[in-house]
Amino acid sequence: MTGFARTSGALNGVGWLWEVKSVNGRGLELRCRMPSGFDYLEDKLRKSFKSRFERGNINLHLQFESRASGVAYRVNHEFLDELLTLANRYVEDGQARRPRMDGMLALRGVIEPKEDPTADVDTDTFTALLLASAEELMDSLGVARAEEGAQLHPILLAQLDEIERLVGRATDIAKNWPKRTREKIKAQMELILEAAELDEGRLELELALLTTKADISEELDRLAGHIAATRELLDGATGGVGRRLDFICQEFNREANTLCSKAHDKELTQIGLDLKVLVDKMREQVQNIE
Repeated sequence: MTGFARTSGALNGVGWLWEVKSVNGRGLELRCRMPSGFDYLEDKLRKSFKSRFERGNINLHLQFESRASGVAYRVNHEFLDELLTLANRYVEDGQARRPRMDGMLALRGVIEPKEDPTADVDTDTFTALLLASAEELMDSLGVARAEEGAQLHPILLAQLDEIERLVGRATDIAKNWPKRTREKIKAQMELILEAAELDEGRLELELALLTTKADISEELDRLAGHIAATRELLDGATGGVGRRLDFICQEFNREANTLCSKAHDKELTQIGLDLKVLVDKMREQVQNIE
């Protein structure tokens, strides 16, 4: 979801510059910085962005400049005086240091053009051109985000291949586990029966219950299903892929936790831990996907 784009244009000597930056986000959040008097564009812009993107924290900025000669600027003394009065109050209370003048002049609104550069342009025409330029901006942002997604594709596939390899190892271990476990527990039972008079039938029932509780076949089947679903998504699914991958990563992690809790030997425990590490790495990459 990371990307940056910029577009510009001009009408009757008034130029504009759109800039947009997108970073990772669980949902879609758009922050707009519009020049004074152009806040009315925000509603249309939000609808346009929502129709194109599903996730990401997006910062949108529009600024104007006059391309005519002789454009001058002025200091907004009234605004500056208000800021200085407020700053001095905090200084006197010991809550802040005395501000530097260069810092005060750098604040937005202190220095401004003497005249509104858009005053002489037709509002309807100018608005239509601005929105058309914003559409081009969104196209460029979409391309930038798609390029990032293309770079992530082989990384995610490699991580998924490693997850599949670990699940295969766990499956091989699980195939021989019931027989080995029963033999081990029976040997322990024989020792117990020799030392005390216990109901052998009851012990056999307990053995069956322990075997059932430690069975990981369902977890392995679900992991295999998650692997297949992830491959399908990475092979070209559209619309909210990032959200679905994020959910699958949660399910991967759930099964890995269960695998660790049911582990009956060191190798299976290590496989569960390795799965958790891989899933965490995959989840970090999935946060970059729309």
